[in-house]
Amino acid sequence: MRQIGIGILGGGYMGKAHSVAMAAVGAVFDTGLRPRLEMICASSQASAEGYARAFGFARATADWRVLVEDPAIEAIVIATPQALHREIAEAAFALGKPVFCEKPMGASLEDAEAMVAAAEASGQVNMVGYNYIRTPASQYARKLIADGELGEITWFRGEHTEDFYADPQAPATWRTDGMANGTMGDLAPHMINAALALMGPVASLIAEVETVHTDRPGGKVTNDDQAQMMCRFASGAMGQMHFSRVQTGRKMGYAYEVTGTRGALRFDQEDQNALWLYRAEGPEAERGFRKILTGPAHPDYLPFCQGPGHGTGYQDQIIIEARDFLRAIETGAPVWPTFRDGLEVVRIVHAAIASARNRTWRDLPSDQS
Repeated sequence: MRQIGIGILGGGYMGKAHSVAMAAVGAVFDTGLRPRLEMICASSQASAEGYARAFGFARATADWRVLVEDPAIEAIVIATPQALHREIAEAAFALGKPVFCEKPMGASLEDAEAMVAAAEASGQVNMVGYNYIRTPASQYARKLIADGELGEITWFRGEHTEDFYADPQAPATWRTDGMANGTMGDLAPHMINAALALMGPVASLIAEVETVHTDRPGGKVTNDDQAQMMCRFASGAMGQMHFSRVQTGRKMGYAYEVTGTRGALRFDQEDQNALWLYRAEGPEAERGFRKILTGPAHPDYLPFCQGPGHGTGYQDQIIIEARDFLRAIETGAPVWPTFRDGLEVVRIVHAAIASARNRTWRDLPSDQS
């Protein structure tokens, strides 16, 4: 095994999650590459130094260029606000460094397209952070579908709903300004990514997008609170998705249902260590959804715990992402989702917004390479 110098840009919610993941991944998965926490960047030198002490980095900086250009930094993790994603990624790729970038990829469709171009021109490993689809339960759901266990898939329903802005008196913040911070930029990409992983490409869609609370204490709301979307997948299956940050009572409502001709499954992130499976077999009187508790027989569970039903958590999803990123760097093989996979999510988001504006169905090109 050899060490690899890691630089993380951003020390907040996701910066901490990735820092902890990189510190733990070698022990959890016995990776061939062992991360060395070389440098962290934050908005001020004082906060960067505080993060460095807390997370175990050797050095700190308030200038992202210093981190990206440092020769000891061999791989980059971007966990900054979206407006910086493109510039940082382009600079890192120009220096021949692999990049992991949190979603959404950029502040605009143009940013995302430019990031894909830079990634592919460099030939470097690139990956977008969609952690929820990496739970053992969702990985197993993907396998069941891919193996044909549900028969021909006919229907998909997905949602990503939370209630952190359900209270109309919650004050306006950075989250209520700019499309990238609205529900379509923040929550929708996770479920769209899940739909693509489970169902394949989206062929067409129609959507409604709205702001429920246009005024909040402290200012106007310039982005969206909730949206709904009907779609047709390239496979021919029908689909429906719902996204909301004003869904009263929902804390982590990342949930989906998949229906096939021989079975069905459903999953809810609020109970992330369970998958509900229905098989259309046996006596009718004994049929019904069966709760499967994740355990060592499911993907990426055993490295965390030997006990079935004991469960994995949010941070473990980030550690699995870190393992995949390191493995891609070590082997040179692409790892899903690449920047191009992430671009497909951004295109669907923008198509949905255009559909809502024009109140029409939108077709998604079948070949967007």
